[in-house]
This record gives sequence, C-alpha cells and structure tokens, in this order.
Amino acid sequence: MPVVLDDLRRFAIRRSLFPPTTLRRAIEQLGFVQADPIRAPARAQDLTLRHRVRGYHAGDLERRYMSLGIEEDFFVNYGFVPRATQALMHPRSGSWAVVRGKRAKELLAFVGSKTAVHPREVDEHFAHGSVTNYWGGSSSATTHLLTRLHYRGALRVADRAAGIRLYAIQTHPPGPSDASGRRVVLDRLIDLVVHVYAPLPAASLTWLVNRLRYAVPQWQGDLKRALQRAKVRLAQARLEGVDWYWPAGERPEKARPDGLVRFLAPFDPIVWDRRRFELLWNWTYRFEAYTPASKRKLGYYALPMLWRDQVIGWGNLSTADGQLRADVGYVSGRAPSDRAFAGELDAELERMREFLRLHSRVQ
Repeated sequence: MPVVLDDLRRFAIRRSLFPPTTLRRAIEQLGFVQADPIRAPARAQDLTLRHRVRGYHAGDLERRYMSLGIEEDFFVNYGFVPRATQALMHPRSGSWAVVRGKRAKELLAFVGSKTAVHPREVDEHFAHGSVTNYWGGSSSATTHLLTRLHYRGALRVADRAAGIRLYAIQTHPPGPSDASGRRVVLDRLIDLVVHVYAPLPAASLTWLVNRLRYAVPQWQGDLKRALQRAKVRLAQARLEGVDWYWPAGERPEKARPDGLVRFLAPFDPIVWDRRRFELLWNWTYRFEAYTPASKRKLGYYALPMLWRDQVIGWGNLSTADGQLRADVGYVSGRAPSDRAFAGELDAELERMREFLRLHSRVQ
C-alpha cells in the first residue's frame, strides 16, 4: 500500500522513540544530541535523553561524559556526537591563523601541560582581557580563543565542572585528500543527518545539508553535489505535493503508537524541524525563550506534549521549593475527553519528578 502522511507521522515517532536503553547506546542510536544551556526545568540534552535511557536523571550526561566515548562539537548545531562522527568532520580548515598565532600557540602549550583546564585557570594565567561575543556581551578573550580552538579541532571538551567546559589537547589525522574520499565522507555525514531527523521534507533536507558547512567548512563547496547524490540514494515519497526522504532500507510501516504522554524538549529530534512539525501535526510550534515576554504565545520554554501519535499541546514546567509546577496548554483549547489521558498526563509528570529527583507532589 502507498505511504500516507499518517504513516510518516508514526514513523517519525517510532524510529526516534526507540525502547529505552543505556546512555551510551542511546547516544549512538540517536547519532546526535543537541545541547542547550537553559534549564527549564532541565537542559535540553537531558530532556531529550530521559525518554530514551533507562533510569535517566537530569545531569547524568555531564556526570558520565568522560566514560561514554563521545565528544562535544558542532554538527548541524552544537551538541554531543559519537567520536566516530566527530572524526568525519576533522580536521577543519579555514582561518588557521587562530591556531598558528603566537597567543594560540602559548595557550595550546599551557593546556598541553595539563590533563584538563578550566577557562578561569587559563584566563588567570594569561589575563588576555575581554572581547565582545556574538550575543553582544563581554567574554574573556582566553575563553573566546578556547572556543575557537575547540571548533578548529585543536582542543576537545574533556569534561565539565558545574556546567563549564574543561579543555584538553586534541589532534586529528589528515582527512581524505582526493575527490572520491571526500564524497564518501560527505555521503556518510548526510546519511547521519537524515538518520537523526527523518523523515524529512525536501526543503528541510536541503537546509540541513547546507548547515553541514559549519561541520565541514573545508568541503562546503561540495555540499550541493552531495545533496543531489542523497536525493537519489535515499528512500522517498511524494505526499500532498511535498517530497519526503528517509534512510534507504527503512520502511514507514503502519505502527501503533504507545499510549504515553511525553513532554519533549524544543530540540528533541521529533519536534526540532519546525517545518516538518507543522506538516505532521498541523499547528505551529515556536521556541520563545528569546521572545519578549509580552509577545509569547506558548511560554518561555514550552515543551511540546506528545500523546499517542499527536502533539496535542505543550507544557511549561518549573520547580520551586522541591515541587514540580506544570502549566499545560492545548492546541484545541482543552484537554482530550478520553479518560485515559488524565492518568497518562499524571504519569508523565511523575516521571518528570523522578527525573529531576524531586520528592514532593506536582502542583
């Protein structure tokens, strides 16, 4: 039977919300976990992993980072990737003056003399002053240089202390030197992007492939041809005037969704692509943390609420005095009349309480 939009919606949920497993395996199966520093009520990476890791608690990723064989890096956004994925993106070329300059060499020598360094330790050692960062504020010049060296692959995030990155030296072997080698690597990277976010409408696939110019700036001129190859290689279907793509060999077979209510992070793979979100669920979700309060429609950090195979609303969750507080809204203006929903919503809030290690009842 031909694929229909309902099949793609359930396919999107089923392939991303796999049965909970270990933290290491969940990251490998996801392929990429986007990071965000806002805690509302926890960081996005923790909110994403809690659905996919058995017994997961907020902060487990940071606590266990050193033992997981993963790296922090820029993929299509900044986040956590398996080391094998990071290896495909390096070494990054571009403005290598940042690595070869005198200040960078001194900083790298200092970091190389340590197991891992805190930016404050580097700043105290060099006292380079401050620079204006991308958000208009002031940052330590050494912290800024650490970030640039990390992006270029000269440093890695070795660990974190209270959320602050600790850096160590990193080196990468040379990348492919011929056109065929570059094609192989780019095709693998695009397949990884599709693995994370499929099924993808054509416009989203194009946008994501273009985002790889940050992951592999050394090959950004090859991305257009790589996209053309991907559109031939990937499984696809045209539905209601939209071309959709997903990994070759996977089939969006009809699947019954589970009956759980789930609050999803704004950057969860299921809801991250706003274009796809609107096509699959027929309403517009916006991340409003940086929207002036007077103009917000959903809330500061509204978490899309999935029930069965529909995203029926959102929740703004917070903690105060050891209690979880929930402000829930619905696309239709009211909660579903199905009696099963209320019990599943209570169960999800209880799971959230356990994830946050709270010991009081929900308010």
